[in-house]
Amino acid sequence: MNKYKICVYAICKNESKFVDRWFDSMKEADLIVVADTGSTDDTIEKLVQKGVIVKKIDVNPFRFDIARNISMDMIPEDVDICVCTDIDEFFEPGWREKLERSWRENTTRVKYSYTWNFNPDGSPGLTFIYEKIHARDGFRWIHPVHEILEYNGVKPDNYAWCTDIQLNHMADPSKSRKFYLSLLELSVNEDPSDDRNMHYLGREYMFNEMWDKCIETLTKHLTLEKATWKDERSASMRYIARAYTAKKDFIEAKSWLFRAIAEAPYLREPYVELAKLSNSQNDFACAYHMVDSCIKIKEKAVTYMNEASSWDYTIYDLGAICSYYLGLYEKALEYAQIAIDMNPNDERLKSNYELIKSKIYK
Repeated sequence: MNKYKICVYAICKNESKFVDRWFDSMKEADLIVVADTGSTDDTIEKLVQKGVIVKKIDVNPFRFDIARNISMDMIPEDVDICVCTDIDEFFEPGWREKLERSWRENTTRVKYSYTWNFNPDGSPGLTFIYEKIHARDGFRWIHPVHEILEYNGVKPDNYAWCTDIQLNHMADPSKSRKFYLSLLELSVNEDPSDDRNMHYLGREYMFNEMWDKCIETLTKHLTLEKATWKDERSASMRYIARAYTAKKDFIEAKSWLFRAIAEAPYLREPYVELAKLSNSQNDFACAYHMVDSCIKIKEKAVTYMNEASSWDYTIYDLGAICSYYLGLYEKALEYAQIAIDMNPNDERLKSNYELIKSKIYK
């Protein structure tokens, strides 16, 4: 006998190819509701056939928070727990039982594990903590994009941790994110003091190769009173460095990467970026030092700023290259072997290994 009434809710548009997988993972809930924002394929028909309650909505101009609030309003008042997902996501089986075990009468929302993408070998890529499971009352979505839940309830906002609940994301690479930039600009205009969206806007400028705007926006992010999270501050500094690298101002890029390391010395990402830049500039001594410092960091922080290249073969490949040019052939061979072990099908790594070996065993 289930202890709580649970409803999954979502928004969607042209998600037909994901419907079966999504529904199969969500059907542990008592009820599933979806607000469709304008599908032109058979998404709505497939959802309705499976018993999902679907409402067609028109949000014009579009913004995610309004669409999600409409979908939330579809949830009946007698629901205890609301679970917000997207159609291109899916839970690992057994999530409901785990959720019910973790939920308490004073719980308002739950933190759980979320994998944003997967590596080519099928292993989890970027994984961090998510919090889109919440109580029925006291919540509204805010921000036009990269929307978050705002709590305005009368009782304390109490989180439950249930990291054995696993939600996975399998994005549709054909979908454009071109409207993200305008929505982020709108979000920052609505609340210029919001550090999170200022960071996201600067990152979006970087994705769009708008280097000067990227630098200007992320530099502003670092000045905001609320911008105190070191992981995110370090990421802003790394992205500023990428912009300066693209502008071929390598001295300024290096300076920002050193600042990123100083801001969050426990993260691998800035060390890896500085090792890459140093190798490209033939500064092999600096690259070697960055590699050595990086691999001493054994604990992977659970944040959305994690990058796969900081935890795969990349750092050992960089270590092999800089060690080789420093004449440290034994160390280069050691790093090259680790890189191959982690990525055994890469022919370039194998070729580098043989080149290094030829220097030792003449």
